[in-house]
Amino acid sequence: MTTEAMSEEELQHWMGVALDQAAKAYAEGEVPIGAAAVLDGELIAADHNRSIQLNDPTAHCEVLVLRECGRKLGNYRLNGLVLFTTVEPCAMCAGALVWARISTVVFGTRDEKSGAVVSKASLLDEGLFNHNVKVVEGIQAEESRLILRRFFEDRRGR
Repeated sequence: MTTEAMSEEELQHWMGVALDQAAKAYAEGEVPIGAAAVLDGELIAADHNRSIQLNDPTAHCEVLVLRECGRKLGNYRLNGLVLFTTVEPCAMCAGALVWARISTVVFGTRDEKSGAVVSKASLLDEGLFNHNVKVVEGIQAEESRLILRRFFEDRRGR
């Protein structure tokens, strides 16, 4: 199922799953970003940032979800997968989306400091690499932005 075949309710639902993961990250003291992967209308994997917990700079939620999808589906190529993430992917995650050959990434809010899809770079632009990842942005953007803002305000003691 592509995002074109998804209703607005389905897009909101799957981003809600990613936001639930972001809330888990927040509770664990991780930067509150969550992701969920869907294939043919079925949730395959969901996770949240765990770089601190795992002492792993690559443990961004998108990478963790792709790893779990690969295990569950028995393939490193994840054709047809739609990945929902609360924040615009960084360069590492955008690259992973290309190499995994996912169909679409749906993100909530832009990351003006390190986003590599539209903000700081455009790594998923059509024709840039051997595989094109469709991009949909702005699904539950305000909710995604607010959890990040609240987290960093709490960290600064505001």
